[in-house]
Amino acid sequence: MSNNKKLYIKTYGCQMNVYDSERMAEALGASGYEQVEAPEGADMILLNTCHIREKAAEKIYSELGRYKGIKAENPDLKIGVAGCVAQAEGEEIMRRQPMVDLVVGPQTYHRLPEMMKQVEAGEKALDTDFPLEDKFEHLPDRPLPRRAPSAFLTVQEGCDKFCAFCVVPYTRGAEVSRPPERILREARELVERGVKEINLLGQNVNAYNGGDWTLAQLIWALNDVDGLERIRFTTSHPNDMTDDLIAAHGECDKLMPYLHLPVQSGSDKVLKGMNRQHTAEHYIRLIERIRAARPDILISGDFIVGFPGEEDTDFDATMDLVREVNYGQAYSFKYSARPGTPAAERSFVSVEVANARLQQLQALLTQQQRALQEAMVGQEVDVLFEKKGRLAGQMIGKSQHLHAVHVAGPDLQAGDIRRVRVVKSETNSLGGELL
Repeated sequence: MSNNKKLYIKTYGCQMNVYDSERMAEALGASGYEQVEAPEGADMILLNTCHIREKAAEKIYSELGRYKGIKAENPDLKIGVAGCVAQAEGEEIMRRQPMVDLVVGPQTYHRLPEMMKQVEAGEKALDTDFPLEDKFEHLPDRPLPRRAPSAFLTVQEGCDKFCAFCVVPYTRGAEVSRPPERILREARELVERGVKEINLLGQNVNAYNGGDWTLAQLIWALNDVDGLERIRFTTSHPNDMTDDLIAAHGECDKLMPYLHLPVQSGSDKVLKGMNRQHTAEHYIRLIERIRAARPDILISGDFIVGFPGEEDTDFDATMDLVREVNYGQAYSFKYSARPGTPAAERSFVSVEVANARLQQLQALLTQQQRALQEAMVGQEVDVLFEKKGRLAGQMIGKSQHLHAVHVAGPDLQAGDIRRVRVVKSETNSLGGELL
């Protein structure tokens, strides 16, 4: 195989897919592939897909259709589909789109180099197993070149919660946690490459179970890694917010004051229908305990409106919960069925009603986000700078609370952490001045 083949990866969906794309690029890099920023001129195009959003598979077929012209100009171009859509619809993808050479699921991408040998030999390659081996044991060590100062690090995969609306247990499999020594080794490798902030990832990251290690114990071990300045984790389930993890938010200096803790609904009836296994009251009391441990913490969440069986009183309960919690940031969606999930067999709320509810909810969430950002004006924050802004001499970074902050700082470098005074609030960012 040539040593100068070009690889283009397009990533959809969650942060775990961003991490997976990095690892796939590294796996193929060991076979001579160099990652590029555009599909034109690539020798291999790989779509790393997500099955969470509505009509995810159809969007992938549409994207593949855009590459027909590139394929016509370069008949030797190889095209692959990875991720959760690949896992769910591997054989169908091959059937519907014959120009796809390779389909690989999220648990088998460590086999990509071997699969590419098949493809290079003119064969199709399909692997959507749930293997017994640990894929991370078979991936190459992280390469040494410097990288962005913030990095994702998967510590847990899969889900045993079986929420009625979610495909993750079927596409990512059961909950599996990586050994802590492997995680710590990878974290140190990232720090050697210039990383200052690590975001620990998992479908239910706070369900991490590394033998005798909880997520809180893992965080405390990472707190001792020299050169690592910040720790975050996402995404969490309310039922797995343990006492030691709550305490870590108040006691661990490197654990940032930001928590993404989805509730999905404020109605106990809807939560039961979703199989969330917690109540609205449990969630609210949990938020109170977390804020008692870390008063300045920013709470983020997820919401689904129009879930089957949701009535006006159920939606009102969601709005009441949002008002009580007061979110600094949140993601909200209209329910859409995922084939094979329990909720997909139930009667839907009308599109018109779901749309109206979503608009109401998003208006309230936006109001809360803006109020919190405006309250930041005049305050001082520590910003980890990551990249240049659109304006000359401008740099952009993240505050402790994950707010995007931009300043005039022509002498700043990616990886610098500086004290900044917030001087203005914008739609999705804060403007600041260096102190």
